Amino acid sequence: MTQPGQPAGPTRRTARWERYRVTHPFSGKDQAGLWGSIVAVFALAVLLGWALEMQGGVVIVAAVPFIISWFEGRRTAFQFNPAGAQVGGVTLPWTEITQFVVATPPNSPQALLGVRLRPGAALPANAALPPQNPAMPAPLHVAVAREKFDLTKMLAKARKYAPSHVQIVVAEPTGERIAA
Repeated sequence: MTQPGQPAGPTRRTARWERYRVTHPFSGKDQAGLWGSIVAVFALAVLLGWALEMQGGVVIVAAVPFIISWFEGRRTAFQFNPAGAQVGGVTLPWTEITQFVVATPPNSPQALLGVRLRPGAALPANAALPPQNPAMPAPLHVAVAREKFDLTKMLAKARKYAPSHVQIVVAEPTGERIAA
C-alpha cells in the first residue's frame, strides 16, 4: 500500500533487470540444452509425483529460475550492471575497469566490445583471452552481432551505473575517441 506523498508502484527496479546486456545469437546447442532441461524437470516432477506422492509442480516452480539463469548466462556476451561488468564470461568489478572499448570494423557483421583494466589489475585466473583482433586494442574483448549492439543505449546505461572514472572509447581505423 502506498503512503500519502509516495508514487504508486515500485520506485526502483532491482539490479538484475537494470543492466546493459548484449547476447550471442541462439545456437542449436543452447536450444537443445534449454529444451532438454525443461523435459528433464517435467520428467523429474512426474517421477517424484509418482514415487513420493509429491506435488510435481513444486519441482517445476523450484527449477524454472535455475534453468532461466543458466540459459541467460550461456547467451550473455557482454553485460554491465551496478556490480560490475562481464565480458565473454569474465566478471570484473568496477574498481578494475578504466575503459570500455567499442570497435565496429568496416565491412564486418560484428561489433567488438572490450575492456581496459587499471594499471596493476590482473584478470581472474579462469579468464581466457580471445585471439587478438587488429581492430580491437583491448586484450579482453568479445565479438557480437552488429545489429544487437547499440552505442546510444550503452552510453545511457553507463551514465547510470558506471563510476565516473570509466570511459567509453570508440576505436576507429584513424584512432580512438571518447564516445559522447
